[in-house]
Amino acid sequence: MRLPRSGLFVFGVLLSVFRLAHSSTDKDFAKVRAVNLGGWLVVEGWIKPSLFDGIPNRDMLDGTQVQLKSVGLQKYLSAGDGGGGNLTVDRDAASSWETFKLWRISMNEFQFRCFNGQFLTASDGDVISATADSPGDSETFYIERNNTLLHIKLLNGSYLQVTDNNQLTSNYTSQPGWDDDMATFEMTIVANNLHGDYQLANGYGPEQAKSVLTEHRKNFVSGSDFLFMAQKGINAVRIPVGWWIAYDPDPPAPFIGGSLNALDRAFYWAQIYGLKCIIDLHAAPGSQNGMEHSASRDGSVDWPSEANIQKTLDVINFLAQRYADNPYLLGIELLNEPSAAAVPLDTLVSYYKTGYQIVRSYSDTAYVIFCQRIGNADPMELYQAYLGATNTVVDLHYYNLFDPYFENLNATENIQFIYKNRLPQVQSLNHANGPLVFIGEWVNEWNVTNASQVQYQLFGNAQLEVYGEASFGWSYWTLKCNSVHWDYEWNIKNRYLIGGSLLISPSYMLLVAGCLMYLFSILT
Repeated sequence: MRLPRSGLFVFGVLLSVFRLAHSSTDKDFAKVRAVNLGGWLVVEGWIKPSLFDGIPNRDMLDGTQVQLKSVGLQKYLSAGDGGGGNLTVDRDAASSWETFKLWRISMNEFQFRCFNGQFLTASDGDVISATADSPGDSETFYIERNNTLLHIKLLNGSYLQVTDNNQLTSNYTSQPGWDDDMATFEMTIVANNLHGDYQLANGYGPEQAKSVLTEHRKNFVSGSDFLFMAQKGINAVRIPVGWWIAYDPDPPAPFIGGSLNALDRAFYWAQIYGLKCIIDLHAAPGSQNGMEHSASRDGSVDWPSEANIQKTLDVINFLAQRYADNPYLLGIELLNEPSAAAVPLDTLVSYYKTGYQIVRSYSDTAYVIFCQRIGNADPMELYQAYLGATNTVVDLHYYNLFDPYFENLNATENIQFIYKNRLPQVQSLNHANGPLVFIGEWVNEWNVTNASQVQYQLFGNAQLEVYGEASFGWSYWTLKCNSVHWDYEWNIKNRYLIGGSLLISPSYMLLVAGCLMYLFSILT
């Protein structure tokens, strides 16, 4: 059926209403109201644990911390002083010297990294030492597993065993049985808390990892999510990306290509629904904080090196060059959550200044965003460093979590903290002579047990009110999450987080009312 001309005109008017309702004007962008697309192009296992379900031996991923006890001697394997000498098997209790981080080669092959960074090695005769600075074949061990019991074999076929004088040697030449106590070890998993891109890709292997991540990137975030956000008054998305995106479609192992294509799709959806995009470099080469969301292999922070920083600047150059002319680019965040304990301020400031200049070489208007260090760091340290002349932003992450201070606060005390502590800091930084203020991550979750829906609403509204004072705006963490109170869509749909929707703004309602009145007049 063809519409009459009046109907076509009405359709056009309504389409204009839709575009106005879902597009960003200069007035809209007086403040950013954004949602993070966490766990999409940078994997965080807690956001979607099912991504890891198909990995064999998935309790032995890269970075898993294990302790090994000789069944025969009932003593722990120990790298004295954290590494640098021969292993001994003489400890009754286990601590840091008796704890090893796994580097996974395959589902059954592993390397063991000591507290000080050296690897267990069989390179010096039969005795196993902790003296290798980098791993190779002599540092690779084949694991035969029977629940928590292990046999450990070299690639040449000989097995490890302990001796009566508390040494660890590799001269057990036959196939041991599980009753051969001197060649059998009991494994205790101390920590298995890294579930990022490195663990996923190395755990599955390249072919299966590609299949899993291709499906995930295709379906975890879609155009309908951008429509939903636009309908709820969101005008931007902060998109975490990993450094390997600059090497698509064939990034260095074990990382999997395809994230660049997904980022391009995000810009396309942003165009359709009138959102802006902030590209956030969430994972830098070597890891800037040792966490899974920075794609750390084993919890080490190796980013602050000349080679890794230069590689990171190359990534910023790639992203700026590719997206600078896209009208839906709002800004580029040069680095997410560098560690205050492991990243020196002068190193970070130097990187930020160079990154700013790189972005400016492609765009005069894109915002350049500098994330505060996490840990014991004062956000003023970035205001005291002259990072750039125009369109600069400092990103603060506010959580009533991850600190013992918040563990015993009740609902009222959590809400009071937002007003008494966070609001003065936001206001102070707003008036500082320097970058704009951005609350780039916050969440409607806390340590309050059995909190009611009304209490969550009050907590969320307090944060919306206070973080809405930030001169650049805010971004909720995160769009979707297995833990529902972190999930923006769940919070909105179940009314645990309310307020801020364009659908209840007077200008939008007047526009809709006017169009409906016009439609009624021409049809009657």
